Amino acid sequence: MNDNVLIVEDEAKIAELLRDYLSSSGFTPHCLERGDQVIDWLDAQPPEALPVMVLLDLMLPGLDGLTLCRRLRERWPNMAIIMLTARVEEVDRLLGLELGADDYICKPFSPREVIARIRTVLRRTHPVTPAPDTGAPESSPLVLDHDGWRALADSQDAGLTAVEFQLLEVMFNAPGRIFSREQLMDHMYRDHRIVSERTVDSHIKKLRKKLAEIWPEREVIHSVYGVGYKYEPLI
Repeated sequence: MNDNVLIVEDEAKIAELLRDYLSSSGFTPHCLERGDQVIDWLDAQPPEALPVMVLLDLMLPGLDGLTLCRRLRERWPNMAIIMLTARVEEVDRLLGLELGADDYICKPFSPREVIARIRTVLRRTHPVTPAPDTGAPESSPLVLDHDGWRALADSQDAGLTAVEFQLLEVMFNAPGRIFSREQLMDHMYRDHRIVSERTVDSHIKKLRKKLAEIWPEREVIHSVYGVGYKYEPLI
């Protein structure tokens, strides 16, 4: 895995701060200040030099961050994306994640927190240890690789985001237990951000869809009307 990280941020002081912290943390940062520069810049890079991570501001000149996030996900589906923004409205957070962002950090933020979140996302998108590390029996149809942040359904990677993995992990570790949306939110966002119950429903929907691509006729995540969700292992 290369160590290139692209910072797309039009506030020079923030971009410089992130660049300095990334450099001191072993990454190779690159900075762009306009959204409409990004696609052309990426197209000019050799495949082996494409960034493993994009730190993407929401409000950008030329092309906004949400539109750019969608285009990046269409062209480079394996490229990790963390959105940075001062707009904390729930609709922006939900929309950003639905467009394919792996994480979402609100300004003002600690640069150390950003580095920690980058490493967390990269552990999932670029796992170092391929062998699963799980408490489930090896014969289990669903195995969680905690080192790689992967869910393996019949040995196939379900391609979960970091939030989806955490959501599944909470229920997986307590099969049959019903979790309320509030309980799931506490585990999904450990920085105690305020989100709506609709956010949980959105992630559950995407989680189910990804598992259904592997198991079209099997279901492990069940809704409990008026209460929440639970995980029921396959026999």
